[in-house]
Amino acid sequence: MTGPISSNLKSSNRLSRPQAWIRAALLLGLIYFLIGRLFALPANHAHAWRLAAWMVSAAAYAAHIAYEHFRLRNSARLAALHVAVAVAIGAFLLAVAGMINSLSTASAIRPAWLLALVAWPAITAVPAFLVAIVAGAILPRSAHAE
Repeated sequence: MTGPISSNLKSSNRLSRPQAWIRAALLLGLIYFLIGRLFALPANHAHAWRLAAWMVSAAAYAAHIAYEHFRLRNSARLAALHVAVAVAIGAFLLAVAGMINSLSTASAIRPAWLLALVAWPAITAVPAFLVAIVAGAILPRSAHAE
């Protein structure tokens, strides 16, 4: 198909692609936040709940990498960046929740919480990026091998 309709379809696909990764990053960031908050609630069997949270987070992480690679067809570097953004959003939301929770015991926000708003996202996003870039580099080989 050629002409104005074809070019409009191509341009609309290009416009929706950035929105797709942003929506995915926001959704996954919220999921990571909810996992961090909800799996911390049960007081009994804390170790088992922690392991369950790790497993659910790993599944969400792997699903996000697969979505970026197979659905959006992003390069390994770009997919890793998007996955790291989602992880950073989740860590930032957890830092905000921790800061708000600390206000229940203190009358003011401690400076350490302001540092946490930057440190938690950075500390989690860097390894998330590195693992995702390796996974993204491996995925094309395994996908073409089949």
